[in-house]
Amino acid sequence: MELDLQLYSVRTDLAVESKEMAQRLSNMPIPGVNEEVEESDGIKITRLAVSNDAGSQQIGRAIGNYVTLEIPGLRGGDTALQQKVSEAFAREFESFMSRIGIGKNASVLIVGLGNWNVTPDSLGPLVVENALITRQFYELMPDQVSPGYRNVSAVAPGVLGLTGIESSEIVQGIVERTKPDAIIAIDALASRSLERVNTTIQIADIGIHPGSGIGNKRRGLTREVLGIPCIAIGVPTVCYASTIVGNVLEMMRSHFGGADGRTKEIMGLLDSISEQERLALVKEVLEPLGHDLIVTPKEIDEFIEDIANVVATGLNAALHDAVDPGNVGAYTH
Repeated sequence: MELDLQLYSVRTDLAVESKEMAQRLSNMPIPGVNEEVEESDGIKITRLAVSNDAGSQQIGRAIGNYVTLEIPGLRGGDTALQQKVSEAFAREFESFMSRIGIGKNASVLIVGLGNWNVTPDSLGPLVVENALITRQFYELMPDQVSPGYRNVSAVAPGVLGLTGIESSEIVQGIVERTKPDAIIAIDALASRSLERVNTTIQIADIGIHPGSGIGNKRRGLTREVLGIPCIAIGVPTVCYASTIVGNVLEMMRSHFGGADGRTKEIMGLLDSISEQERLALVKEVLEPLGHDLIVTPKEIDEFIEDIANVVATGLNAALHDAVDPGNVGAYTH
């Protein structure tokens, strides 16, 4: 009987990583996937557009637009860099909304997905805490709202294990009652690269599936489900142990590959094993547990606060023209 090793394959929620893996396998440009990269002040911005089914299947991502900000220096706790990232994120997010047809007067519902009791999964609720919410003013005193602000509401619906209700069902009920023009969903993701954990922000117009960061995909927050545009903002806060083990094996092969033609001598059978055999090795390492492990840095408490503040500050500036990310931090209500 053939073993199901899919659970131990390399898993990622980042479009840039999916594209990198596909590119490495094909060693050729991927049709239907256009990439634009910009780098300055320690911030790398990658804009990916997946335009057809062929490109979508090859990289394993839905047709749509993806913007990724990578900031390795964020781990240093540099407040000046955090401010620059908030400003860059605000610019990218404002441009992204404009590109997909969400106007400056469109009302928005921010959905902070995740479990506030679990630190790596608390990104969404933390961003909601620091978002500038204005819907109550539009409802109660619309004539007194200053120019430069838009109608913004927010909710952190919790997780199925806490509420017994799917997040998408809660959000669907809110959408039917409050009728926002667009949804912004924020969630924790998983990365295949430890370097990208807590240092990367992804924006996508394909919506989001609650629990995707831990491989628990369920009914999503998408245009198909909710009937309005859904923008996803995600930050990788975890990495699978199976992915780390697989990366180590791959690094060993790559490192010893240049050892004066002695690869076979040094690596032995590891030099010629197939992908299926490599996954079987990973499974053997994790077999005593009976399942995969999800790994997060021990400094996650500090990281999650910082990255949530960066996202919330940039989001406030992108949604409200009256807010300047260079002068105003995240709001707490």
